[in-house]
Amino acid sequence: MSGKRIVVRRARDTQASPSAIFALLRDSSTYPSWSQIRGYRMERSGFAEPHGVGEIRVFTSWLPIVVREEIVEVVPDRLVAYTLLSGLPMRDYRGETTLEPLASGGARIVWQSSFRGVAGTGWAMRLFMGWVLATLTMSLARAAGAAAPAIPPPLPPTRQPHGA
Repeated sequence: MSGKRIVVRRARDTQASPSAIFALLRDSSTYPSWSQIRGYRMERSGFAEPHGVGEIRVFTSWLPIVVREEIVEVVPDRLVAYTLLSGLPMRDYRGETTLEPLASGGARIVWQSSFRGVAGTGWAMRLFMGWVLATLTMSLARAAGAAAPAIPPPLPPTRQPHGA
């Protein structure tokens, strides 16, 4: 019997454009360069493109954990969704990273996990995933911001002379 569904969500705003963020997010091989993930291996290429739907990716970190995930949905400049195949005590895991454009020209990165805990581990996995997602959103925002050109501040309004 599976426990109650747990949802963990973290968000971070950045001045980087959705396309700059998406370039890092969709290419699983970049994760070791900008996140706490230390190793990446492609177990299976995506169906239409290497890092697209169907890719099975294997990540390692400084923890003695090997996580296997499958990409299940990709919407360019908007969404990457994946499921957990193995590596953590969770059932029915789905992760989604959504990029929401901001009026400033930047984006809000929203990383959400939903899952069912296994054998009383739900509370611990909720805490762990909160830390993981907060770290991932912060690291992704920082890396995309460094890679993207800065968005200049808006110009002040110009004053028109009277009678013009």
